[in-house]
Amino acid sequence: MPIGRPLAPLALTDTDRTTLEQWTRRRTTSQALALRARIVLRAATGQSNTVTARELRVTKATVGKWRSRFVRDGLQGLLDEPRPGVPRQISDVQVEAVITRTLESAPRDATHWSTRSMATATGLSQSAISRIWRAFALQPHRVETFKLSKDPLFIDKVRDIVGLYLHPPDRALVLSVDEKSQIQALDRTAPILPLRPGQVERRTHDYVRHGTTSLFAALDVATGKVIGQCHRRHRSVEFLLFLKTIEAQVPDDLAVHCILDNYGTHKTLQVRRWLAAHPRFHLHFTPTSASWLNLVERWFAMLTDKQIKRGAHRSTRALEAAIREYVTLTNESPRPFVWTKTADQILASVARYCQRISDSGH
Repeated sequence: MPIGRPLAPLALTDTDRTTLEQWTRRRTTSQALALRARIVLRAATGQSNTVTARELRVTKATVGKWRSRFVRDGLQGLLDEPRPGVPRQISDVQVEAVITRTLESAPRDATHWSTRSMATATGLSQSAISRIWRAFALQPHRVETFKLSKDPLFIDKVRDIVGLYLHPPDRALVLSVDEKSQIQALDRTAPILPLRPGQVERRTHDYVRHGTTSLFAALDVATGKVIGQCHRRHRSVEFLLFLKTIEAQVPDDLAVHCILDNYGTHKTLQVRRWLAAHPRFHLHFTPTSASWLNLVERWFAMLTDKQIKRGAHRSTRALEAAIREYVTLTNESPRPFVWTKTADQILASVARYCQRISDSGH
């Protein structure tokens, strides 16, 4: 029979229970306070410290500490005790008010809060608002965009493509294929003023167009090497030429799995006939509005950032030469992108989003 010091009785009033449950559910509650509330709620059911510690993945000493603090001081005992040094000028209530207002409202004259408008509304300083936002990773001035795919085969396609990334088939090459179309050869109307101490690089706002090109690229998912080819037009004819280039560069004994988007040039009759004559090629299409599933898009972003965005090209030929040089440099020291999310994790993330909104169509 286990022998130990008997636990002090712990009883909750209705008010205590309501407050503790709110602390565990409210997203503005600190993780430490939410953990203490869970400890007390479990203790109130008569659960032992050992079981509570195991379920919450903490030590028995931690469970005992907060249980004793609650028995002695009630809800106030779960709050952090005053620390040495200059007393806090901003209370927990004020911090909670700032966070709640940031998350659940907007100023009358704007779509989002700024430090100035929040300081005016709460009576705190702008620096205090900045510190609170940093502590809780709040950035109301930033916004990111996305698009939710409504492809009826979304789940099947996600599992198919992620399966190729995480568990590629034996004796096969997995290629992430896409086109970066209408890349403009742009030159400035005046010479660029180079970077120097105390002055950033400067260039004219206006520019001159010297034509466009389209880059067809296939990223080897396993090695990070790239097969690239530039064409002045973007049709199924050029896509078929690119498939033939891949055919010539891939060893004959390997199957080829190509991950592509749903662009019309990938599905023409000429392409289907060529694929029928080359059965080692297998096309895997991403869901509609889900280009983020195609790893070559990440390589396109690096190409744009490093070579195209700030480049000055006086002709389409010069632009194509710069692109081919970047492909060559990539293949001299290739580094594969590592896919980490499983299909289940991706689908769970989409499901959580659909549950938070209405009319998702899913």
